Amino acid sequence: MATIVHFSTIHFPKLIFRPLAFLTSEKPHKFFFSHSIPSNFGITPNSTSSSSSTMPTHSQQSGPSSSRAIGAHDLLIVGPGVLGRMVAEKWREEHPDCQVYGQTLTTDHHDELIKMGINPSLKWTEAAHKFPYVIFCAPPSQSSDYPGDLRLATLSWNGEGSFLFTSSSAPYDCNDNGPCDEDTPVVPIGRSPRTDVLLKAENVVLEFGGCVLRLTNLDILNKEGRGAHAYWLEKGIVDSRPDHILNFIHYEDAASLSIAILKKNFRGRIFLGCDNHPLSRQEVMDLVNQSGKFEKKFEKFTGTDGPLGKRLNNSKTRQEIGWEPKYSSFPHFLETI
Repeated sequence: MATIVHFSTIHFPKLIFRPLAFLTSEKPHKFFFSHSIPSNFGITPNSTSSSSSTMPTHSQQSGPSSSRAIGAHDLLIVGPGVLGRMVAEKWREEHPDCQVYGQTLTTDHHDELIKMGINPSLKWTEAAHKFPYVIFCAPPSQSSDYPGDLRLATLSWNGEGSFLFTSSSAPYDCNDNGPCDEDTPVVPIGRSPRTDVLLKAENVVLEFGGCVLRLTNLDILNKEGRGAHAYWLEKGIVDSRPDHILNFIHYEDAASLSIAILKKNFRGRIFLGCDNHPLSRQEVMDLVNQSGKFEKKFEKFTGTDGPLGKRLNNSKTRQEIGWEPKYSSFPHFLETI
């Protein structure tokens, strides 16, 4: 079953895969704030495992070996959750002889990562290694110093390939359902703590010559019935305004765009990831009702106030990177489930 991600202002705390969402006004029960397995993300310079039931591997016990050779296409993923794992899989398809390394917050999912061919550790960014390719997918929700985490990660980049930080579209200063692209101004520092932490983290990356990919916030819809759409279907009547605009990008497309940017070896650039087909909440649920894929029918949204969204367009990113999404729109995704 395919998986889709989209920009939203909702928060479902029970979903194990986290959407990359940093601004939220609604708090339903199946979403987290970022696109990760909760225990799998983040950098903690002096962290130790929180899991007493997992037997550490050698690298988990002693950290990375200083004698480990790093290849020209080796990749470090800081925060190998849903997006990071897809990036790892696609990266190995293009570079079969490379090694992929995963920096995690705990050892809880190290066995899973090893089976996927990812070399996990709590301490890759503390070691003396320098990696040619680094992608930072960890969210700010489990960090006390997010910009500091980014700075630590940039010091693990040898400057030869590319460094990419997957950020959020939240900093764009548009909340009236208006148009928004790569050149839209961002929220001024000091207006919102949530956007402040993202912008400060982005600035760290840009200062080091890395790149930023602002993704629409991640949402999941799959055969297990997770996602905003499933929640709204279950509830039937939702106290949210129907005209709030959402933006979408499939996880596979977010991963393929990330890799396309990494391969270009850009320096100090900001890109945007979305499918260029924004929809209102009402339009989303009309499509869900009309799809015939779900047993229940959504009734209505009853909200009349609250923040609006933004209509994202990343045509400039597509042209420069030479990239197009596999899943062109939310209706296209619905056809695949």
